[in-house]
Amino acid sequence: MLDTTDAKLLKALQENAQLTAHELGEILHLSASQASRRRQRLEVAGYITGYRAQLSPSKLGLHVEAFVQVTTATHAPEISASFMAHLQTLPEVTNVWTLTGEADYLLRVFCMDLKALNALVHQSLLPHKAVARVHSQIVMDKIKADAPLPIAPA
Repeated sequence: MLDTTDAKLLKALQENAQLTAHELGEILHLSASQASRRRQRLEVAGYITGYRAQLSPSKLGLHVEAFVQVTTATHAPEISASFMAHLQTLPEVTNVWTLTGEADYLLRVFCMDLKALNALVHQSLLPHKAVARVHSQIVMDKIKADAPLPIAPA
């Protein structure tokens, strides 16, 4: 169960994962060692699953972000497993979700340009025996991106 201090700690780390134990202690009105122990406890308990640098896609030459819905032709376990393994080999695919509704999967992809997105769809996704249909939506602008999760103490 999260108390209000845990919730405050998680909110602070979502805003800046590089906070030192000293800085966290100041925010939480705790000593650095107490803040560090709380962070470690939340890591061990699985509330904090990792720390990452947030990179700029455009600085890396990735100017097209798209969401690609994939409808499968079959739900046979071996073909589904093959498709999941195939997706793991595609660096452009950064997220994969299974869905309810018409599409079976939603992919978040980053590509250099529209030509690269077209190649991903036509050379990597559509030829796979699991895929029946692909529907792409290109992101025009980000209004709210990677916002922190809402955190409420128990």
